[in-house]
Formats: sequence, structure tokens, C-alpha cells
Amino acid sequence: MSESTTAFQADGDRWVPAGPLTMDSVANVLAASVEAELPASGVIDLGQIEAVDSAGVALLLAWERRAAVEGKRITFAHLPPSLASLAHLYGVGEFLGADPI
Repeated sequence: MSESTTAFQADGDRWVPAGPLTMDSVANVLAASVEAELPASGVIDLGQIEAVDSAGVALLLAWERRAAVEGKRITFAHLPPSLASLAHLYGVGEFLGADPI
């Protein structure tokens, strides 16, 4: 999988992005997610994320905003430590469900 390729799977019950969530890939992941219904369980499983940067944090915040607009609740499962660390650095760790550091 190249640095700019991230798979996005939405099976109805949960979303499962896989690969990097970086500046090179986030725009494509966001575009793919716009077409998908929010997951029925509210779970976005990040366990298959390989690399992250600040664009990944921005993507999660965009999904949170979308859920709020649609009156739904989402949670992030298996948040990678690197993504949790960035979220805390930007002051949004608790908002995204990252464990305290």
C-alpha cells in the first residue's frame, strides 16, 4: 500500500479505514466517507491505521462534526497511540476518546 493509498470500508455497522491517515490520503478518505451512511453502531475502527499526521486528527474532527450535524454519536475504536498523542497535543484528545497521557 503506497503512502497515499488508504482503504475505506463502510459495511453499515462500522467504518474501517486502513492504511495511512496523512496529508497525502485524508482528502480521498473524506471524499469516500461522504458517500457512506454513518456507521449504524457508531463505531469507527482505527485498528488498521498505519501512519498518521495532523491531517488524520482533522479527519476525525470532521467526522465528529458530521455526526453532530446528523444528530448521531460516533466513537473511535483502537485509536493508534500516535494518533492519540497528536490529538492530545492539539487539545482534542478527550473529545476524540483518546486515553489520557
